Amino acid sequence: MWSRFAPPSGMNRRHFMSHMAGAGALLGSSMSLGHSLRVHADTLKKNRKSCVMLWMGGGPSSMDIWDLKPGTDNGGPFKAISTSGDMQICEHMPLMAKQMHHMSIVRSMSTREADHNRGRYYMHTGYVPDANVDYPSYGAVMSHELMAQRSGLEIPPFVSVGGASEGPGFLGMAWAPFNVSSTGRIRNMEAKLEGERLAQRRFALETIENSFIAQKRGTVLEDHRKVLGKTFDLLTSAQMEAFNVEKEPDAEKEKYGKNGFGQGCLLARRLVEAGVPFVEVDLGGWDNHQRIFQTLENDRLPTLDKAMSALVGDLSQRGLLEDTAIVWMGEFARTPRINAEGGRDHWARAWSVVVGGAGIQGGKAVGATNEDGTQVVTEPYSSEDLMASVCHGLGISLETTFTSRNGRPMKIANSGKIIKDLFG
Repeated sequence: MWSRFAPPSGMNRRHFMSHMAGAGALLGSSMSLGHSLRVHADTLKKNRKSCVMLWMGGGPSSMDIWDLKPGTDNGGPFKAISTSGDMQICEHMPLMAKQMHHMSIVRSMSTREADHNRGRYYMHTGYVPDANVDYPSYGAVMSHELMAQRSGLEIPPFVSVGGASEGPGFLGMAWAPFNVSSTGRIRNMEAKLEGERLAQRRFALETIENSFIAQKRGTVLEDHRKVLGKTFDLLTSAQMEAFNVEKEPDAEKEKYGKNGFGQGCLLARRLVEAGVPFVEVDLGGWDNHQRIFQTLENDRLPTLDKAMSALVGDLSQRGLLEDTAIVWMGEFARTPRINAEGGRDHWARAWSVVVGGAGIQGGKAVGATNEDGTQVVTEPYSSEDLMASVCHGLGISLETTFTSRNGRPMKIANSGKIIKDLFG
């Protein structure tokens, strides 16, 4: 766990307070990624895996980005261009075309949830919504499993950038997403107290909570204590500098794009460098029932192309991509048929996701849809299969089994199968 709740054994209160006072002196200062943080990052590089999920809320159109059908009634106006991998993608993704040797497209996704909320939940957890069980999200599961590699991590292991992710489910609030803006701003985290006064407040709160927990009043108090411990750690950790995107040179900010998603992807790179196991970056605006081609060409695709290509390229150049999985996906795709308003509607039967890094072979198009994009014509893959494959790339055992709060055993990735073509 990344939180610490009480003075270590053998440390008296005065000694503990002196350490807290020293840590509190960091509050409000203009910290930098100094020697200690660099040493921490260098140590983590020797033995750590991470995952970055690029979440496209609303349901992006696979047929207009990753699996074009030029010359067909459903194909739309966009042209396909060659890439550095063994596939073609949309002409409005020229920067990503140069990075596709690092990434692969799974073109044979086939799911059943074409409702936004249900599809979002399913693609984040591998389970359909169930009133009796609150399932943990990808981020909660993967950060939970990868934390053993990060004994020195003091900042949250699961960070959601620019939008809220799905929650920790039965794993508990210790694995909930830590929500920040695309610039790394954290709401309500400004310190009002420093040094010994902060330590005194913490000591008093812990004393009260320990008393209630000793009375065995359920798990909610224990979860709350963990969250409180995490909050204090955040206030006093030099690793929080990883969230300070503003320290990046202007050239780096421009490379990713000076917009929410661009700066969010830049933040994701910084968090991976700092050792965070799971980062989700949100880019909404894909529910294109009207004027889809204008929206994609003039807005969504340029934003996506610039930020995603910069992230993939930077992780590769810094030697991090071999240990970092990147997953691009939404809750479903859009109908092959173009509607009367020049848009596409919801479609979950045949669509694409993009994955790479962490042992996943790049440059491939896995699976296929038919000539008009209406159905999968090869082996179909599910959210469970995608999650199992990413876990496999990250070295997470697919034999891992959790127990829900009602006592039900839950196998990781809901017993999904590995997409073997992604691994050679």
